[in-house]
Amino acid sequence: MTQSLSLMPDSNSDSEVISENISQPLIIRQLPDISLPSTSSMMKLQQHLDLLLLALEALQLGGSEYMLATAKELELNGIIKNRLSLWRLRCSNPWRKCYSRNSLTLLQAKALVCLASESAKKCNIPLRQLLLAVQQMKDKEMPLANNFRLSEYFSQFQAHFRRRMNPLRAKVSFYLSTPEELNLLALSLLEELLFCTGTRGKERFWISLFDGEVK
Repeated sequence: MTQSLSLMPDSNSDSEVISENISQPLIIRQLPDISLPSTSSMMKLQQHLDLLLLALEALQLGGSEYMLATAKELELNGIIKNRLSLWRLRCSNPWRKCYSRNSLTLLQAKALVCLASESAKKCNIPLRQLLLAVQQMKDKEMPLANNFRLSEYFSQFQAHFRRRMNPLRAKVSFYLSTPEELNLLALSLLEELLFCTGTRGKERFWISLFDGEVK
């Protein structure tokens, strides 16, 4: 990525910045401050983060409970206090039936990125197994859904997507009427989650969310 990023905050004093950073969890402070993009781009970012968490839920039973436990381990309790607060943050996704029309703050967006990245690390083995299965099925020129693990993941993801997303949204309607494309979306999210588990994956993923949006 060659473009420059507009870093934040434009604080009135260095002491205010230091004080704010000290009050944030360490894992939050590892992510650079970046000016949030325009409203339309921010909506896409919020949608994307929610879909990543949706993929994590489809990856393992009780995924939402694991995420709440992970948030506690990361000391994100001040931002993600409980199931309701996490649900409210995720409802910033404009594709949702319960879309709140709220925009995430910089701190909230960072918290969801940290949550997704650290949850993905805990799912590193099943992530790699699923993506290896994809390659194996492609090598054999067989439908991906013929693999039991992939079929189970696709079914879970489709069920979550169908239950939570608004069919009146054009893109949602397209995915609901085209299961093959929804499966491809589900796979692309797995690849991104695996990317998050790499060296400095969390930081690299955070920056990538603004690629082409922040100047």
